[in-house]
Amino acid sequence: MNHTATAAAAPLNPQAIAATGWRGLVADWSSDRQAFHVSWGKAMMWIFLLSDTFVFSCFLTGYMTVRASTTVPWPNPSEVFALHVGGADIPLLLIAIMTFVLISSSGTMAMAVNFAYRRDRVNAATLMLVTATCGELFVGMQAFEWSKLILEEGVRPWGNPMGAAQFGSAFFMITGFHGLHVSAGVVFLFTVAFKLMRGDYDKAGNYQIVEIAGLYWHFVDLVWVFIFALFYLW
Repeated sequence: MNHTATAAAAPLNPQAIAATGWRGLVADWSSDRQAFHVSWGKAMMWIFLLSDTFVFSCFLTGYMTVRASTTVPWPNPSEVFALHVGGADIPLLLIAIMTFVLISSSGTMAMAVNFAYRRDRVNAATLMLVTATCGELFVGMQAFEWSKLILEEGVRPWGNPMGAAQFGSAFFMITGFHGLHVSAGVVFLFTVAFKLMRGDYDKAGNYQIVEIAGLYWHFVDLVWVFIFALFYLW
């Protein structure tokens, strides 16, 4: 009797089939990860940033649609966001400083990633702390901008005395949502920098979390470039 034919005809153990299926599934996912040379942490961050891109795109598209379709004059950003210095109103001065601080922080974050891959945790952590401090300064200046508009100019989410009622809702929604991202990024950077200084990633032998934090921070900076161009310069 042919033993090969007998073995082929014999019923397979369901538990063995299930175990093989799970092992095959894990092997397939692992092979995909190895084929593209992307870690799970970095892949998940890219997926999150992609979804966040859709959210910000919807907000900015809605803002542009409202501004283009309203029949009431839109407030002039050069006048609304002017800063009174030395007896004169300087247009967009505070916004220019905020933009400079945030864009500069991308440079310090890139340097932190570079030092992290050199296993120089002291310089990497220091530059991450500088980056987080820049983020704090940005949020602080944004809070000052909000308080000025609310307390001095009378701007509200449901209206304002300077023109189209939609201005307040669009401004507070878009800049507030971005400010929330910056605040979360500051907490993220401080946490990673603290663990970096403590040597947690030396034990694991993997500094990739610094690059993942950098991806998030560069995304936040890039979004601000679009907000700055569409909201403050248009």
